[in-house]
Amino acid sequence: MQSIGVYCGSRAGENPVYAAAAKTLGTLLAQKKITLVYGGGNVGLMGCIADAVLQHQGKAIGVIPKFLQEREVAHGSLDELIVYETMHERKLRMFELSEGFLALPGGFGTMDELFEILTWGQLSLHQHPIALLNVNGYYDHFLSLLDQMVQEKFVSPSNRAMLIVDTDPLTILDKMQEYKAAQTQKWLTP
Repeated sequence: MQSIGVYCGSRAGENPVYAAAAKTLGTLLAQKKITLVYGGGNVGLMGCIADAVLQHQGKAIGVIPKFLQEREVAHGSLDELIVYETMHERKLRMFELSEGFLALPGGFGTMDELFEILTWGQLSLHQHPIALLNVNGYYDHFLSLLDQMVQEKFVSPSNRAMLIVDTDPLTILDKMQEYKAAQTQKWLTP
């Protein structure tokens, strides 16, 4: 895996543990020579991870919609900044550039990106690893919701198993490297 699309908050959150995890992950990406592909911002967890990658001589590619670039939230020191008109184009380009996907804590945008890439995996549009770094229990309720979706038969157990979850940045990268896509089948009948 040579590149990872990272989805994370444009805010740092209240607890400093989130920024610390983003910095640790960025450092590890640089050390492992894995290119960071992310939303292109210089704020929040996005800025933390990009800064850490760059400080450790790693490669960072940002993909940002023009309206956000115009609001001056684009990171100015990236190896490459790709600008598109829409969020849809941004997400597609991030997908094209990435060989795996990892979500850190974030808000609506992070959840949108994570659910879309999970759906694409469910539909066999890709077989890349998808992971969730559950920092400080941030995603505990979300993971319970996914389990409820399986229990209520809206999501198959094999589709639920696509999501790699861990609390440690190094461990999650190792799990992503070892990932082998299972044959999944979307449940079409009740």
